[in-house]
Amino acid sequence: MLNKNKIKVMQNKVKRGRPRKTVINNPTKTVVVKKVKMDDMEFNKKLFEPMKTGTKVDPFFSMEGGVMPGTNVVITGDPGVGKTTVLLDVIGDLQKNGKKCLFISGEMNAIDMVGYVKRFPKFGDLDILFMGDYAEVNPDVVLRTALKDGYDCVLIDSLAEISDTYVDYFGGTGKSNTNRILQLLDEHNLGNNDGKVNTTFLIIQQVTKSGTFVGSNKIKHMTTAMGHLKFDGDGQRFFHFSKNRRGGSGNKLFFNLESKNKVNWLFDEPMNMI
Repeated sequence: MLNKNKIKVMQNKVKRGRPRKTVINNPTKTVVVKKVKMDDMEFNKKLFEPMKTGTKVDPFFSMEGGVMPGTNVVITGDPGVGKTTVLLDVIGDLQKNGKKCLFISGEMNAIDMVGYVKRFPKFGDLDILFMGDYAEVNPDVVLRTALKDGYDCVLIDSLAEISDTYVDYFGGTGKSNTNRILQLLDEHNLGNNDGKVNTTFLIIQQVTKSGTFVGSNKIKHMTTAMGHLKFDGDGQRFFHFSKNRRGGSGNKLFFNLESKNKVNWLFDEPMNMI
């Protein structure tokens, strides 16, 4: 007779091409663990087709030359460097090239957005969700409803602010509620929406005055890339990646915000690694 304090592990043999299943039985719960071989996995070919802005920023996002479907890119930046403007410009260009994009703002309202649209008219065609309009509503329901149809690319500004709305509604810690949001993003990365779209998320995240990352380290680990918008010693703005599973991370791409209706991507140069 099996001792209730012991765990019995049974491994079922399966034919090649099907996941191996490990069933773990204990007195309270049964868990089925699936193991797969990479050779047996099938992927949607669209996952390898980059979404292009048509600007110099495309090769910075990936070796394929564009923003890759089903990925998560976290962006931090110096105060005043233009994080929101730059990333709105990216999704504005993606939408201009036929992709369906959404801007989720936890920091602005419709009046704030008017100034952006006046200077960047292409932003006027973007779908926008102002989380502040739903202060008394379950934020998880709001996000799930907004994302239900399936978007190619979603800009979140910022994850910390959205997480705070979860804390206000559900209680608990910022970490536990951020994990709830990350789970939702993962579902849409995998195409679990009505459009079966592998959604990419561009996620603005805050840093402290000293430049320390705000939030759980899980955010860093689950992202495809970590990008940064910064000022150099001469006050010039530049963009670079410290981590990028789909592309390089050794160059700086300089830009300015002096033109109307677009970010000027200027030139790139190698990072000084000393």
